Amino acid sequence: MAIITLTTDFGEKDHFAGAIKGAIYSELSDVRIVDISHSISPFNISEAAYIILNAYSSFPKGTIHIIGIDSELNPENKHIAVKLDDHYFICANNGIMSMITTEITAEKIVEINIHDKIETSFPVLDVFVKVACHIARGGTLEIIGKVINTIKPIKNLTPFVNDERNQIIGTVIYIDNYGNVVTNIKRKFFETIQKTRKYEISARSHKFNKILNKYSDVVNFDIEESKRNDEGKGLVVFNSSGYLEIAVYKSNCDTVGSASTLMGLKTMDTVTVNFLPIHSPVKTLTNQV
Repeated sequence: MAIITLTTDFGEKDHFAGAIKGAIYSELSDVRIVDISHSISPFNISEAAYIILNAYSSFPKGTIHIIGIDSELNPENKHIAVKLDDHYFICANNGIMSMITTEITAEKIVEINIHDKIETSFPVLDVFVKVACHIARGGTLEIIGKVINTIKPIKNLTPFVNDERNQIIGTVIYIDNYGNVVTNIKRKFFETIQKTRKYEISARSHKFNKILNKYSDVVNFDIEESKRNDEGKGLVVFNSSGYLEIAVYKSNCDTVGSASTLMGLKTMDTVTVNFLPIHSPVKTLTNQV
């Protein structure tokens, strides 16, 4: 049974997500549809790329992923289908796939060219569904598009490193449901630049000089629980996807606050890592928001 996933910024209020599922079932009754997310921030390319990058590999090989973000067809926003890591991705050529293709080389990319056969003002419903069902039936990509070799890059995908290689300037690419702030600085990239040096991580006026292994490492379990005041403590970790993340312990945007709300951090904000000379003393920072 074929699996088709949906990742969109359509939300849950409107009919769009339901209509897409209905159209798929109308073409293929024997198919499984999985919602990855319909809560992507509107037109947020980096957020969508981060979510699909970290979700797709949990699915079986051969899964087809429809990504409905900024999908209106125009001369600068063509539609593509990509075979990569034995998965299929159908989306606009707007940078979404570039985050994945920096890590894994695409096996095949085609620019979809069936639009002359389909009159549409809702391409995810009319075009992407047709392509997904064609692939699910065993159809090849060449039937629905012409082969291309490159795709549009996403902006701010790679952090900046200065000539002295003692500073990384990263960008906030995603804010999760807990208000944790995810940057585009990956662990391997960080460690390659760091070598053995100590560092200071700056986000607006907040500074950190330690990256924890897990969120609860910020807690001093030797102190009686009623006296700890752990909630609201700022911290930095490499998250489960390997990205540098600024967080608040047991954050809740509606109660104790979060890294995003308490530190005023938003998508596309700058996070800086300064590496210190080997013998430079480091002042201990409290990491308290």
